[in-house]
Amino acid sequence: MRHTTCMAKRKAHQPKVIANRRARHDYELGDSLVVGLQLGGAETKALRMGHGQLRGAYVTVKGDELWLINTTISGTTGIPISESDQTRARKLLAKRREIKALVDAKQQGKTIVPLEILTGGRYIKLRLSVGRGRKRYDKRQVLKARDDARDAQAALKAHIR
Repeated sequence: MRHTTCMAKRKAHQPKVIANRRARHDYELGDSLVVGLQLGGAETKALRMGHGQLRGAYVTVKGDELWLINTTISGTTGIPISESDQTRARKLLAKRREIKALVDAKQQGKTIVPLEILTGGRYIKLRLSVGRGRKRYDKRQVLKARDDARDAQAALKAHIR
């Protein structure tokens, strides 16, 4: 009879999604696109632990390359990331035709908005979208329409009961 050794169970990796929650409020967004991020080892580990922030981040085009600006990746006690490296510009990895489409949209006056950092798979990815900035009165109209829809849904639900 053969003894089987019990392998230690690996802790299931819970993917962390680091979202830019203001983006949907501040911009009218179109289709999204998923691109790669060029990161260092400590940055990758910190993002997998959820220590990143997209508030105030934006994407710019330099030459034929996309760059993510103003994203904060902070280290912890076991993951040292220097102050200057926490908010450095990070290169985005995309196909040439995707970059060309984004550059064309930017020339039309639209903004490339980072929506969320995805840490679920083997590689860390960034979901971005092209959007047009909303004015203050547009934001108020969107909020009012959302509240009206919620009230109508609640009234309909109460009427059915």
